[in-house]
Amino acid sequence: MWNILPSQIPLPRREISGSVGSFGRFDEMTHGSFRRDDSADSLIVVECHPSGVAVLTINRPGSLNSLTRPMMVEMARTFKVLDRDPAVGVVVITGKGRAFCSGVDLTAAEEVFKGDVKDEESDVIIQMDRCLKPIIGAVEGFAVTAGFEIVLGCDLIVAGRDAKFIDTHSKFGIFPSWGLSQKLSRIIGPNRAREASLSCKPITAEMAEKWGLVNHVVSNGYALKKAIEIGEAILRNNRDMVLRYKSVLNDGFKLDLSHALKLEKERAHEYYDGMPKEQFTRLQKFISSRSAKPTSKL
Repeated sequence: MWNILPSQIPLPRREISGSVGSFGRFDEMTHGSFRRDDSADSLIVVECHPSGVAVLTINRPGSLNSLTRPMMVEMARTFKVLDRDPAVGVVVITGKGRAFCSGVDLTAAEEVFKGDVKDEESDVIIQMDRCLKPIIGAVEGFAVTAGFEIVLGCDLIVAGRDAKFIDTHSKFGIFPSWGLSQKLSRIIGPNRAREASLSCKPITAEMAEKWGLVNHVVSNGYALKKAIEIGEAILRNNRDMVLRYKSVLNDGFKLDLSHALKLEKERAHEYYDGMPKEQFTRLQKFISSRSAKPTSKL
């Protein structure tokens, strides 16, 4: 889970504006945004777009977005809040500056390692996994160890051309606990995952796209724009079905094929069995209205 890299001087405490209206802990609301000056909050910034896409930014560029324990707790809390917010349909996670996330801050390592790793409420990856809404990673620069694991917690990934994904658990003698040892091999294959994790060699954006880890590789600086585009394309569809579809995809992936197919049948039966005739009528009207609109660019 953790990367041990020397951190630079942390950013000073300062006020950061977000624009999500459901957090409730922010100090002041001005023109649709909330002002906050808590240090952990200021390093995890959320902006909500009118389309329903929420952008969560790891905002510690002076330390390559390395994570402290309070930042990790705040990220977990933020995902829980965004998941409950009816105005949010897709979450995009990105990093400020030249790195997505360089892992855990060395100066905060003791606090992190002595933290309760079994505390699910403050576990970022568990809260990402529980989030019903699609999560899109917008990766520029390095995603190292804990940062790599956050990427693997996303449903879709967009990477800048110079992005690199690195697992340094073996280099520093840290045991993984955010899923990297299990998830990566299921995406890129066991042999490639073994080489990446045991040699600690970086996976480039080009390799990641070729191996199915990344959905899109774009010019440097455009990953966030592309991720928001994809999020908005998703939100042009039936939002209830988007949530249900993500759920059956992700839950089915954890099963063998025969049980996954059974799961799909069960959920389809449950869905259609609960639909009254009026809903079928609305569905027909919705399909008719959508077919008259131009198709998505994606």
